[in-house]
Amino acid sequence: MGDSGIESDNFDWNTEDELEIENFQSSCLTVVPNGEATTGSGEASSSAGSSGSKLSDHFVSMGFPIEMVCKVIQEHGEENEDKLLEELLTYSVLKSAPQSPVKIEPDPCSSDCAVSSWGDLSDSDDTSSDYEETPKSVSVNDGKLLSLVKMGYKEEEALIAIERLGLKSSLEELVDFISVAQIVKAEDVLLPPEDQPQYGDHAKLKKQRYYEYEVLGRKKPKIREKRILNNEDDEDAALHLPNPMIGFGIPTDSTFITHRKIPREAMGPPYFYYENVALAPKGVWQTISRFLYDVEPEFVDSKYFCAAARKRGYIHNLPLENRFPLLPLPPRTISEAFPLTRRWWPSWDPRTKLNCLQTCIGSAKLTDRIRKAVENYDGEPPQHVQKFVLDQCRKWNLVWVGRNKVAPLEPDEVETLLGFPRNHTRGGGISRTDRYKSLGNSFQVDTVAYHLSVLKEMYPNGINLLSLFSGIGGAEVALHRLGIPLKTVVSVEKSEVNRNIVRSWWEQTNQKGNLIDMDDVQQLDGERLEQLMNTFGGFDLVVGGSPCNNLAGSNRVSRDGLEGKESSLFFDYFRILDLVKNMMVKNE
Repeated sequence: MGDSGIESDNFDWNTEDELEIENFQSSCLTVVPNGEATTGSGEASSSAGSSGSKLSDHFVSMGFPIEMVCKVIQEHGEENEDKLLEELLTYSVLKSAPQSPVKIEPDPCSSDCAVSSWGDLSDSDDTSSDYEETPKSVSVNDGKLLSLVKMGYKEEEALIAIERLGLKSSLEELVDFISVAQIVKAEDVLLPPEDQPQYGDHAKLKKQRYYEYEVLGRKKPKIREKRILNNEDDEDAALHLPNPMIGFGIPTDSTFITHRKIPREAMGPPYFYYENVALAPKGVWQTISRFLYDVEPEFVDSKYFCAAARKRGYIHNLPLENRFPLLPLPPRTISEAFPLTRRWWPSWDPRTKLNCLQTCIGSAKLTDRIRKAVENYDGEPPQHVQKFVLDQCRKWNLVWVGRNKVAPLEPDEVETLLGFPRNHTRGGGISRTDRYKSLGNSFQVDTVAYHLSVLKEMYPNGINLLSLFSGIGGAEVALHRLGIPLKTVVSVEKSEVNRNIVRSWWEQTNQKGNLIDMDDVQQLDGERLEQLMNTFGGFDLVVGGSPCNNLAGSNRVSRDGLEGKESSLFFDYFRILDLVKNMMVKNE
């Protein structure tokens, strides 16, 4: 799911929940007939003038002409900086009268031609321009706007890309930004109305902070300014995921990291454990790490724990020594996990592992098409048929269930691969579609249990768990299978289907502790946390995997990242964790 619904053909990447700017006094700047800005006099204008001058200087520094800035401020006031920016970007189109074409002469200090904010674009060396002449609303150095328009991009697209990425961005980066946004827009338009992403007021605070820190480059709190991943630059660090992706060690590999430096402010208890997709957009994991006390992520592919890949990043402050896996070790190949498929598996299908398990499955129409394509040949089908079949099998995780027959995994087979007990998501009015969706968004239990196993010796009498974005209870199941008693579990999960699954599992496994479930992390504020912690003495572990909707799949390159509606809920994980840590320190 993308981060914003597309309801018209207007090209706009600005979110509905961008930061809200503090109100300003009425400007003392006025526009006189000769176009110069002048400052009013008197006491009233003295205080207002400081605010108005500061605001106008801000926009002028972005490249807008002083005449345009003063005129827009005069017409629209200073109460909403975002509104002013929008008006400045489209002023000559929406507000001004048609202007006569103005040819732009080359800047004597630059070999590139400038862009007039009141005239139209034209190449000073080529009077036979191959695009329509349209009024422009912002001047851009180095002729990047001119180049983008000549390449066939809309002016609105180019302006927004330049505004979002900055004037120092390269032409290649601007083209990439526009192209990706067009792709995401096209995909979102194809979604049914009920599935199209929408923004709500509840994400404003997180988006505001993210926009201020990551987009506008405003100063962050001290703990968020540090760099991670060997002090590499953000541009480079995001590209260096480990290969093989075994984190700080796996049970079947002799390479282990047992010591690492944990920043003082990150030390537990309470311990924390955060999970999300490893292949997130560039810079996302750096941001997550900075918020989570600069703890280095541990990237692990669950194919080393089961027969399906699941590339995930985990940030936690757990010890690394004396980890141990769940026993018996789960099967790690398709044939071991589903031995009945061996009889039908063709020699030309080399797969031994399944790809990442998704929330949707291949259609009956597709499997029938594959059957017809393969059964037309007595022996091995030709290479082009093999390629088609293998591509679809990898994409949809299809397995061979008969002669020339492939089928998607059943929900109980997905449960097995992910380490959940059989029928964990079955029954109680839960549909097959809901089962696939819930499983596709869950933890891989064996992987998580390996990381959490160090807690067994530390908490022999049981643990108090705060489980945020609980899903179907992957962390709870992992702790239970490790033999760690669950004294109190506060489970926060939006989906009623998932809450019912966790409640049913709690009852089926005869848990002796207390399960408290809630439906919205944003309702878990300091007052509510204090009430809960006063009841049972605080949390030992805070687990969470906030939604990856704006990070994974087709959205991975959309640059939305943590600014998206769903994935911005990460900031609630950090907010709640920080509250818990501060309260526990205060109560010591």
